[in-house]
Amino acid sequence: MTNLAVNIDHIATIREARGGTQPEPLTGALLAELAGASGIVCHLREDRRHINERDVRLLRETITTKLDLEMAATEEIISIALEILPELVTFVPEKREELTTEGGLNVVDNVHYYTNATGIMHDHDIQVSFFIEPSEQQIEAVMKTGGDIVEFHTGIYANAITAAQRDSELQRLFLAAEIAEEAGLKVTAGHGLDYHNVRAICQIPQMEEISIGHAIIARAVFVGIDQAVRQMIAAMRGI
Repeated sequence: MTNLAVNIDHIATIREARGGTQPEPLTGALLAELAGASGIVCHLREDRRHINERDVRLLRETITTKLDLEMAATEEIISIALEILPELVTFVPEKREELTTEGGLNVVDNVHYYTNATGIMHDHDIQVSFFIEPSEQQIEAVMKTGGDIVEFHTGIYANAITAAQRDSELQRLFLAAEIAEEAGLKVTAGHGLDYHNVRAICQIPQMEEISIGHAIIARAVFVGIDQAVRQMIAAMRGI
């Protein structure tokens, strides 16, 4: 059974649109946990456009599931991660000009760098995930770094215009999950998933968890966090 980790970044996006302290991301995280989330995801970006250090510290001190800190593997953010000690970090690509993370991390060309970063995290008992495209080359590179988990970028699948494009990308995800399993890596996925397309991803046998933020927060505007999370879990189960 595939678990759901809820990304709360866009609760903070709403807060930053006006300034001030409302809405509080921690409140959303606690409600998501009560509704069945297996973990809470947040991305501490270099430009602090939504989540900030205070948010991450409060989450670490309060939530009872697991905290997945998405981050670029920069010296500054690594030092913050070592102070906060989340259960898991996910290395992601990051560009100041992007609205959201665009595409997977290029581990192939940076194996040495990410091997060092992974080692630093492991020395502090932090698991390491890599947000990558579902390609054999990237999976092999993650294996070389000593990483624990691959999170497959599902944006191409989610944004496919035709059924043929969607099915082709879905097959690529199924194959990549098999390769990752054979390499001894845990498999998760995320990006662009919503109530209508999530079920197929959950049918990948190796899929342990999916990470969803925007779709849940968008629906929560109308029905609340509790119902938005419960409805997503139902969609994952095909209910």
